[in-house]
Amino acid sequence: MYFSKKKLFICITKSNWGGAQKYVFDIASNTPRDQFDTTVLLGENGDLKKKLEDAGVKTILLKNSQRDVSLKKEISLLFELIKLFKEEKPNIIHLNSSKMGLVGALAGRISGIEKIIFTAHGWAFNEERNFISRFFIKILHILTIILSHKIISVSEKTKKQVGNIFASKIIVIRNGLRETELKNKDSAREILSEKIIKISPRANNLLSRKPLWIGTISELHNNKGLSYAIDAISKIKTSVIFLIIGEGEKRKELEEQITKLGLSNRIFLLGHIDYASSYLKALDIFVLSSITEALPYVLLEAGYASLPVIASKVGGIPEIIENEETGILVASKNSEEIKNSIEYLSKYTGEARSLGEKLKERISKSFSQKVMLERTFALYKNVI
Repeated sequence: MYFSKKKLFICITKSNWGGAQKYVFDIASNTPRDQFDTTVLLGENGDLKKKLEDAGVKTILLKNSQRDVSLKKEISLLFELIKLFKEEKPNIIHLNSSKMGLVGALAGRISGIEKIIFTAHGWAFNEERNFISRFFIKILHILTIILSHKIISVSEKTKKQVGNIFASKIIVIRNGLRETELKNKDSAREILSEKIIKISPRANNLLSRKPLWIGTISELHNNKGLSYAIDAISKIKTSVIFLIIGEGEKRKELEEQITKLGLSNRIFLLGHIDYASSYLKALDIFVLSSITEALPYVLLEAGYASLPVIASKVGGIPEIIENEETGILVASKNSEEIKNSIEYLSKYTGEARSLGEKLKERISKSFSQKVMLERTFALYKNVI
């Protein structure tokens, strides 16, 4: 079937490097250039913008796109998008993140865009908010679904959370992972040890005693439940270190918690590290203590590294982790369960190794980037 080249705009609120941004990068950098003229619209200069430009993907910086809620900024963003859409006349707009979803879909409808797609990377009404806030956020998400022509849900759980009324409009396309280069354990530990000692020179003594390496890659915000993981580490009496790779607005609060618990020589906020997943083999155990998730890329990355994983039983995580088969699931906001699981895996190292191997096998079979891209591009072309 003949398919003429289409102009595609992929839009996202911010240019940091989280799961949604990885998704945007994977799609934009792999879009067939003989079929699509692809441009990414994003807010703020950040890692995503730089990586896209390095990959030869066109970008447009949106002046009024930001994560913080501001009615004035949202209205300004709406008009900014309408102007761009009318001038550039894209055939397809693919929206990512809650704010961009609603504002972008409305701008798309006003501008007469022929195909509006929104990817639900999770619903903001799952976050810890009061009832009234969650109710109004759900209404806004429903408006996004109504205004969009098609919704991509990254997990079955995310689809079910908005009910059967929109089932015909929502297609599940799970996140997929491409094969990536991983540093070997010794090399990764050597590099991360240098970063640890730079933060706390006294940690050199602990590192020399060969502690258990526990870690995570996570943005520092409430949804990730990092305070519960920190509490869990504080209850472990054996020699362990906990590495948190990532940055975010909750850094100060987490630093205060670490200091208050007297854990400055055991828990280290390493900040943003380029290609952080390449260091995963440094770890003995990977922990994801999220309060809400859709289908986190970082679990796919941890699985690819054959790590034993402890993760919260929320959102689409059970679609990746089968409890005690490919990892250990714990209740969210439960530091005691995290602690017990760490102690179990540290004691039964053979079981831990088996869990990691089985998770890698599952990731390789069921979470292929190739499949994710093929199904997404087929959606662009009206095949599914």
